[in-house]
Amino acid sequence: MKAQTGRDFPQDPREQMDLAIEAVFNSWNTDRAKLYRRQERIPGDLGTAVNVCSMVFGNLGPDSGTGVAFTRDPASGHQGVYGDYLQNAQGEDVVAGIRNTVPLADLESIDKTSYDRLMHIMETLETHYKDLCDIEFTIERGQLWMLQTRVGKRTAGAAFRIATQLVDQGLIDEAEALQRVNGAQLAQLMFPKFDDDYAGGGKGPSRSGAASPPPRAPPSARPSSTRTRPSSGPAPARRSS
Repeated sequence: MKAQTGRDFPQDPREQMDLAIEAVFNSWNTDRAKLYRRQERIPGDLGTAVNVCSMVFGNLGPDSGTGVAFTRDPASGHQGVYGDYLQNAQGEDVVAGIRNTVPLADLESIDKTSYDRLMHIMETLETHYKDLCDIEFTIERGQLWMLQTRVGKRTAGAAFRIATQLVDQGLIDEAEALQRVNGAQLAQLMFPKFDDDYAGGGKGPSRSGAASPPPRAPPSARPSSTRTRPSSGPAPARRSS
């Protein structure tokens, strides 16, 4: 730290917290943050916020753990239980890939009480935000803690399927559904793709040939795209027990 800032790491806990808060506020104006807001059409004058709360630990033993969950499959849009869980671990262990996670559905046999509570909260969050939710959680000695939720990223196909599902469920109207799928995503859906059965491990092509650029379609055959404004930005973080 001294090499980067010219000072030793502060030992006073309050100073550490103040510097951490300042770092979050300063992150709003980094080049990467500005580029992301421009790409996602998020106004630059919204500002950001800092939540200060006590730490929970998922690495206190087999009755603790951490995981990520999605209220729907972000790849296909199908409803179900999707995510990963890792016993006796902290959040960075899940994303670092240094340990093997288990499917979120396995949590039911590991800690049914926490699993049932998580399923109830996931349903509440999706009903509130009326969209696919990306959720992070930790279990500390059998107690479930919700760390964060946001509107989840998804593929073009999933965006279309989720929008129509939410209309069928009465959570959004057709006008809102049209705003959930932009022109670039619709363009992706117009191009050929591998059958899902093949992509999922079924019997597929066994021979390959030399690579070459795909034939270019004539102008009259190319799909047109319409840019639309996304319906919402990332949702605020929530913490609940």
